[in-house]
Amino acid sequence: MVEFLDPRAEPGMPVEPYELSIDVTDEPVTIGLLANGFPDSVNFLDRIEEALAVQVPGATFKRYDKGDASSVVSGDMLDSIVAECKAVVAAYGH
Repeated sequence: MVEFLDPRAEPGMPVEPYELSIDVTDEPVTIGLLANGFPDSVNFLDRIEEALAVQVPGATFKRYDKGDASSVVSGDMLDSIVAECKAVVAAYGH
């Protein structure tokens, strides 16, 4: 007889549902897309933009790219993101 064991543990923390903190129906909404500099982070954000454009019709998108995965977002770039966007998606590629 073979006994199979499921290696997955029960979650240790309660599941918290994610709720948007902004109203995306409030036009116009600009969503920032921040690539972290890893290979394919820009390509990944291309797919994110396509999906979000369907879910949030009328949204516009602004692209940002750190260019170097080992650095933090510069103060100037962060100021631009805050001034120009209502929401931001940060992408990690490999």
